[in-house]
Amino acid sequence: MSKPNIIFIFADQHRHDALGCAGNEVIQTPNLDRLADEGVRFANTWCQSPICQPSRASMISSAYPNELGVMRNFGRDLNSNTPTFMQHLQSAGYRTANVGKTHYYSEGLVEPDKDDGDMRQFDAQVKAFGFDHNVEEFDRYVHAMEGVTTPYTEYLKREGVFEPYSDLIKSIWRLTPQHWDGVTSPISKEQDLTSFLTREAQQWIATQKEDQPFFLQLSYVQPHVPLMGDPQWAEYYAQAPITRGAALVQQSHPEVWQNYLTWCDHHANGKLLTDEYVLAGARQYYAMISLVDESIGKILAQLEDQNMLDNTMIVYSSDHGEMLGDHGLMAKFSFYRSSVQIPLIVRPAGGCAGKVSEALVELVDVGPTLLDAAGVAGLEDTQGRSVLPLMREGDDVKGDDVKGDAQNGGREYLFSEIMQQTRSKDGPTFRAIRNGRYRMTIETKTRTPCEFFDLQEDPNELNNLVAGAGADLAKHADTMAAMVAAIDRRIRNSMD
Repeated sequence: MSKPNIIFIFADQHRHDALGCAGNEVIQTPNLDRLADEGVRFANTWCQSPICQPSRASMISSAYPNELGVMRNFGRDLNSNTPTFMQHLQSAGYRTANVGKTHYYSEGLVEPDKDDGDMRQFDAQVKAFGFDHNVEEFDRYVHAMEGVTTPYTEYLKREGVFEPYSDLIKSIWRLTPQHWDGVTSPISKEQDLTSFLTREAQQWIATQKEDQPFFLQLSYVQPHVPLMGDPQWAEYYAQAPITRGAALVQQSHPEVWQNYLTWCDHHANGKLLTDEYVLAGARQYYAMISLVDESIGKILAQLEDQNMLDNTMIVYSSDHGEMLGDHGLMAKFSFYRSSVQIPLIVRPAGGCAGKVSEALVELVDVGPTLLDAAGVAGLEDTQGRSVLPLMREGDDVKGDDVKGDAQNGGREYLFSEIMQQTRSKDGPTFRAIRNGRYRMTIETKTRTPCEFFDLQEDPNELNNLVAGAGADLAKHADTMAAMVAAIDRRIRNSMD
């Protein structure tokens, strides 16, 4: 049998529970639900950092951020010599393409050269990671930056709608009091960035031939902020009763963690997050996800028309989640489930009986899974592992009482890490770990325990036992010690 084609659809900031197939009865995601029905949805998947650049660098290399030295956005870039799974696919004869956001680098994205702000100047830099073809779009804020040109801004100018689009983005600019405002786009659904990227992907797929397998990374920029849905889907959700998640619980956290939560609150404009305000943003967030889903439907229809679907593996995931008002926060940056847990759907070529796996898996497992499916030798000495054996072994355990490795063949622990977004390179560095029942966070430079949750008794992560009574914490001493030891094993080669 010929090697399967592979399409990896990678969203930006899509939280794990904003899917119909995950039990969300409000959001409309019929095409993602179809992928889940024809594949496996991994219900306990963590990203390796709850922020874009470290997570994405980790995903393509199957290494943890600390091993790569990429611990925050707009800090150290991923070394261009880092082996990636896309390079392995290239070497095995795959034609490879990226359409959308990469963010493996940050050069030129903060202060673009006013005389040469065409983002295509970095095309060779992106292709070096393993792409034959590249159409890069970083985010929607870039589109409103003076002097910047991208394929999408050129398209909007041809359509005659660039100015209203750009002006609206400027009015809700990042890190301003309007950062989390929910607004409706002034341009049509067909002109939206998600639709544009989908057409670019379709045009590339249409050129592919049966005599050579292909790999496409379709990396949507949305539902990342700004919270701006297209008019049609925004109208659909205009009266949607979206329920806000767990409320903020005031506790006396350790000082280093309390300072970090205060920073997160400042970034989220926490004082503005009334239920009504969050709901307005959530409706636009859902609108963006439904447009991504609608676009995936167009890709599936094209594959069927070209008689390719039966030989195409499709994987869907995201770089991290979105708090969306949970715990009084917006954005990511934390290890609460809304931020660190992500969707992962794996539909093998030809599909399979749909099921849900409760196995503990990580975003670093995507690359090894795709290489395994392609029959290509994996990346050497990496943290990732293929999830295909979990799919073949019939893991369909459901429920909250998951026992980790012994129960379902998944990992014993999940791991994630982040360095506080400060100008200082010596800021605190937090690492989180969880097994089937418990989650723990420590600040590793000072060895300070910051969080410990019993996910069975406290699934909404409301009672941080580190901040509670000593007796409640003392009975977990052995578990905590084992988790700290597991964290230490994962940062032996740390470069931060």
